[in-house]
Amino acid sequence: MSGRKAGRTVFVLALGTVGLLVLLALLAPWVAPYGPQARGIELLADPGPDHLLGTDQQGRDILTLLLFGSRVALLVGFGATLLSMTLGIPLGLISGYKGGAVDSMIMGICEVVFSFPGILLAILLVFITQSPSVVNVMVALSATGWAGWARLVRGQVLQERTRDYVLMARTAGAGTPRILFRHILPNTVSVLLVQFSFAVGSALLAESSLSFLGLGPQDLPSWGSLLSEGAALFVCSPWMATFSGLAIFVSVLSFNVIGDRLRDRFAQPDLASTTGTGGG
Repeated sequence: MSGRKAGRTVFVLALGTVGLLVLLALLAPWVAPYGPQARGIELLADPGPDHLLGTDQQGRDILTLLLFGSRVALLVGFGATLLSMTLGIPLGLISGYKGGAVDSMIMGICEVVFSFPGILLAILLVFITQSPSVVNVMVALSATGWAGWARLVRGQVLQERTRDYVLMARTAGAGTPRILFRHILPNTVSVLLVQFSFAVGSALLAESSLSFLGLGPQDLPSWGSLLSEGAALFVCSPWMATFSGLAIFVSVLSFNVIGDRLRDRFAQPDLASTTGTGGG
């Protein structure tokens, strides 16, 4: 009983962390103590009354950079996941319901996507565009993320398509789109909700990795770029690397804890293994 109570407490904390993160990201322009480009005369300052988390090598307030960086992290995390879902879910529905050659073709494409390390393919796509904007990063991550959603949804459809409610819908003359989107898809919501939590955390981590390598959004603060800059100055001033690393760690951990708890709640198999880089 105590273990279950502890698990519930951890879930509430993770949910509260994600909620607070979203709120701070939305309110960053109003709650940040300084502007994201504001520079002071104190370089690499330690945490203090004027700068609660210190400053970077350009005199910018680290707390401000982290708050504005959360906007990039969440925008890419949710955006890449939603793009992956938009492409992967319909393909998974069609693949599982139609079967045959259609299923073989779609799953064959998924296998090709799975054969490439997701982060390396995202790096290649961002490098080719030569414009690592927020939109391009989201597209690059979803270019591989959709395959995980397609495979997951296909598996659910294979289980659902022989159930009585589907057979009754066919007998009543319902067309394929109606059966897929009005009958089968709503019965996979619990699985999709679990996958969504894992996928956002995965995409957030992937965006931080790209930014750490200098391939993230260049015109906006991001946690990965802050971590990269802070790592080079860690001996002189460990604050930027420490706080940006903690922001990434706590955020990804919170999304994964939520996914784990939802998976246990819905008694689903290990969905985390289907979550590839970029929200899938």
